[in-house]
Amino acid sequence: MIGITKESVGGVKSLIVVETEKQQAALPTVIYFHGITSAKEHNLPLAFLLAENGFRVVLPDSLYHGERETNEISDVRYYLFNIVIQNIKELHKIRQDLEEKGLILNNRIGVAGTSMGGITTASALSQYDWIKTAAILMGSPKIATFAKELVDIYTKSGALPLSEQEVNQLYVTLLDYDLSLQPEKLNERPVLFWHGDHDPTVPFDHSYSFYQQIKSIYRDQDNVKFLREIGRGHKVSRFAILETVKWFVSHL
Repeated sequence: MIGITKESVGGVKSLIVVETEKQQAALPTVIYFHGITSAKEHNLPLAFLLAENGFRVVLPDSLYHGERETNEISDVRYYLFNIVIQNIKELHKIRQDLEEKGLILNNRIGVAGTSMGGITTASALSQYDWIKTAAILMGSPKIATFAKELVDIYTKSGALPLSEQEVNQLYVTLLDYDLSLQPEKLNERPVLFWHGDHDPTVPFDHSYSFYQQIKSIYRDQDNVKFLREIGRGHKVSRFAILETVKWFVSHL
């Protein structure tokens, strides 16, 4: 039986999805981040399938989302990159908490996410070499470029709640998290990309051009894979979910 429990992991409100009889056992573990304006519960179908295959899955709520929602923020979309950075910091705390409890089997820990969660995953790969494998679903590994594109859009609409100084500081900060500027950080780690080529929200070309950039530096081509779903917009398909599960079964 697959069980779902609500816990604070590393101080982050999360759902844990795992076989009930293995709740206290050391298992390969996947941490999965949701997208902007979403919440941890929205990724339960994928988490269930992973748990059926022997993984422990941690679904954290990102800052300003789910149980961490606040009326102080009128539109979380304007804070996307601040939330991504916070996700990355909290990822370290989540992993540390699980390790201290002896719940990760042989350091086998994977990270994945949808949209904002995919951006989080790509950026986390630039920070943590302990991530064994990852899946980036309709996310951008070009976080600095994406930030500039969104700032331009929001500035033209007159809705950006950040000062010019804050924007410039954000650009500088994001350079350190931009995986496309430091692809060597991947170090042959298995990475799956999935993206619909009609995505109007996160540019398809960000992930696809990065894949084209890195595939030549991978000695083992089985460790890097790009799945292009023709005609698909900004919504994860069942195909993407099943392929993500297969990826972690094969590589974690």
